[in-house]
Amino acid sequence: MTSFGRVISVRGSLARVGLLATSHASISEVRATVGRFVSIRCAGSIIVAMITEVSCENLSKSDNFIAIASVDLLGEILNAAEKPKFQRGVTHYPTIGDEVELISSEELRTIYAPSGSDQINVGTLQQDRSVTAYVDVEEMLSKHFAILGSTGVGKSTGVSLLLNEILKARPNLRLFLLDVHNEYGRCFGDKALVLNPRNLKLPFWLFNFEEIVDVLFAGRPGVPEELDILAEVIPLAKGIYTQYQNSDRIGLKRADPKQVGYTVDTPVPYRLQDLVLQIDERMGKLENRSSRIIYHKLISRIDTVKNDPRYAFMFDNANVGGDTMAEVISHLFRLPANGRPMTVMQLAGFPVEVVDSVVSVLCRMAFDFGLWSDGVSPLLFICEEAHRYASADRSIGFGPTRKAISRIAKEGRKYGVFLGLVTQRPAELDATIISQCNTLFSMRLANDRDQALLRSAVSDAAANLLSFVPSLGTREVLAFGEGVALPTRLRFKEVPPHQLPRAETRISAAPSVASGQDTHFVSAVLERWRGATSSRDNQGDSGFSQPQRYEPRTPEPRAPEPRTVEAPMLQPSLGLDPDRFSLLKKPLR
Repeated sequence: MTSFGRVISVRGSLARVGLLATSHASISEVRATVGRFVSIRCAGSIIVAMITEVSCENLSKSDNFIAIASVDLLGEILNAAEKPKFQRGVTHYPTIGDEVELISSEELRTIYAPSGSDQINVGTLQQDRSVTAYVDVEEMLSKHFAILGSTGVGKSTGVSLLLNEILKARPNLRLFLLDVHNEYGRCFGDKALVLNPRNLKLPFWLFNFEEIVDVLFAGRPGVPEELDILAEVIPLAKGIYTQYQNSDRIGLKRADPKQVGYTVDTPVPYRLQDLVLQIDERMGKLENRSSRIIYHKLISRIDTVKNDPRYAFMFDNANVGGDTMAEVISHLFRLPANGRPMTVMQLAGFPVEVVDSVVSVLCRMAFDFGLWSDGVSPLLFICEEAHRYASADRSIGFGPTRKAISRIAKEGRKYGVFLGLVTQRPAELDATIISQCNTLFSMRLANDRDQALLRSAVSDAAANLLSFVPSLGTREVLAFGEGVALPTRLRFKEVPPHQLPRAETRISAAPSVASGQDTHFVSAVLERWRGATSSRDNQGDSGFSQPQRYEPRTPEPRAPEPRTVEAPMLQPSLGLDPDRFSLLKKPLR
């Protein structure tokens, strides 16, 4: 390369370069623009720098320069003549008059050359498409990562690309993806188990006290009097269940449930029947009729949720019992993997009122299992639309969910639980959580607040790259942090059609009105819509099924069957007037 400039000043990690007019090469070869890498020839090394500003203002006429460029010093190539090796940071600073050149393809390959088997190919450099961009899997995972970008910039495709490459590089790593919009079901083929409300089994007793309260009160604040009752009877119900299970060992002697030592958050089974009986027993001891209303409301609330078919994934066999915690965790987190090391949890079909509590349970169990297993089975937990569950505004969202994600971000790496965040609004994400992500992939972001947060999260050397964020093209990425050799503008490689998220492929496959299938299409959609609130079906031998492809067909007409809620509180023996609660006996539709 022909020298096109010389160093005219140096200050810390910054330098200024005077650009010379030259006729020795074409304009394209010596084009000095913002974002380009340059090399500065020093006595003991080649310093790698990036142009951050070019200006001809206040240019002295006595100089031979046509412009002045500001550059950030990023790293250096050592032993360039024999066996070149790149390292971050600068040990030999340039001096005034050192020659500056555009960096060559060979030097770029030295910088981005894979240093081991933990490197994955994610695309090519924007500056030189012949140079492959690699990401260090170990650094990216062990110190968490985040993918940021507005809607429509290829963020979901980038997630599919990264996760498929991680699966290839780390076949023993388990992955758990929270799929908010049900778009990743087919991206990973037979390597992923797809779960949804119709084939999930997540027993209610796995929920801690805050989570079960969130379910019972449909996401609204709980009534303090009812919470006090629940906090008292849940440990007793757990103790009663333990007595049933140990009856063969303790004989006919019944121990006091209060002496078992369980708390409201101890993850042991209990039956709803025992819970309601404990509430009913306390209600029967009250002489004041007005005081019983609180107990009646709580029992009615429990029965309503238990009988709601949308909550079947929680309350199936609620009164049968059985400690299935080992089976649930093995199934959720793929232990053993059996050829499917990944779980895609589709959240779009869950009742809106309980999505936050379900996510809280999953995050909490992922961390706790890593904690108590000493991290012997590493897990990557990917949270799509992370700003929904870990909002920067503490008054928004569900506190336990934020706490569970934050705990993974802060402590998860010690126990083999790694975090991947995906969001289109980083400004709305808890700053403490995103600050724990040491590798960032930023796609196009137009919002000023999002750009400001990103600027505060990256190093000074990379901050000047952020001026490109609003103008990035589709699939273009600015990569920062530990997982990449240098802050880099790159382009994600093409993703095979079978790995594209469903949202990008279904439009062309959907029947149109012109095809004459519009009536069947609407009927099929309505059947799936109504099926989301009915009992589970279409299960295989294992009790779990994959999401079915849309097949236009006319649904069979079914008349809804009214059901009646009969709560224990309506028994005449309780001394209440049944007519006062006649509304509770009306059929629910």
